[in-house]
Amino acid sequence: MDNPAFDLAFEPAYGQAVPVVAGVERVTVNNPGPFTFFGTNSYIVGSSSVAVIDPGPEDEAHFQALMTALGGREVTHIFVSHTHRDHSPLARRLRRATGAVTVGQGPHRPARPLREGEINPFAESSDLSFVPDIALSDGQTLSGDGWALSAVLTPGHTTNHAAFALAGRDILFSGDHVMAWSTSIVAPPDGSMADYMESLDRLIAREDRLLLPGHGGPVTQPSTFLKALKAHRLRREQAVLARVQAGDRQIAEMVKVIYRDTDPKLHGAAALSVLAHIEDLLERGEIAVDGPPSLVALYRPAARS
Repeated sequence: MDNPAFDLAFEPAYGQAVPVVAGVERVTVNNPGPFTFFGTNSYIVGSSSVAVIDPGPEDEAHFQALMTALGGREVTHIFVSHTHRDHSPLARRLRRATGAVTVGQGPHRPARPLREGEINPFAESSDLSFVPDIALSDGQTLSGDGWALSAVLTPGHTTNHAAFALAGRDILFSGDHVMAWSTSIVAPPDGSMADYMESLDRLIAREDRLLLPGHGGPVTQPSTFLKALKAHRLRREQAVLARVQAGDRQIAEMVKVIYRDTDPKLHGAAALSVLAHIEDLLERGEIAVDGPPSLVALYRPAARS
């Protein structure tokens, strides 16, 4: 299967409400970067009474743009896909301004406990203050004036990641789990590759007709894109396994080969992605390590009986 057909064409239209489909508008934060593309997408769902999905970082210009886009409409719910600082912090200010309730899977937490001496490389990117007024369970539906959103829990990028399905429309707000412009970073201990792959299978089974992600433009052919994305991740896993079998012992060695065509500035993030694959491969007995896995641990092929 071919690689995912990533789509880099996107006009952020900072400060403006852009109609996406009937009853959905997008306002993009001016916070471009290697992990945010052109910026974080906030979505307004509904007509006279609305929900806001992923209000974004604490950013004055974006807050004012959202308030202008809302145009005095009632906001009843503020949905948060996950607690990275480019998605959730503005929820507090928007809640105070509108009286809406905040909604999400739960507060930020790692996929596994920190190991002795381990430092969470994305600690500063995490919004540890966000606690939703409503903690969603899988499949739970909340509704408003002409809209209903159901939680589709999709751990992997973070443990508390959730996507939101727009009832009756076959539209899914996919957060950072699936994006048209790039793969999602999965970095331990916040992220888990095993969880990510299971969540990807959940979305493949859904057969939505449109995905609206947290960054970049829509995924317009979800079935084809999701299957290609899964195949891409599986190839990456096999590349990691092949490097261990070829004699690479540390992640830095693997990254130099597997990501040789990637900007070296991104090799740190790539190393964390390799670690996520390695943790999954270790759990399945495909490779071995003495002591706990880490970025500097020494890996070897698993002994076969």
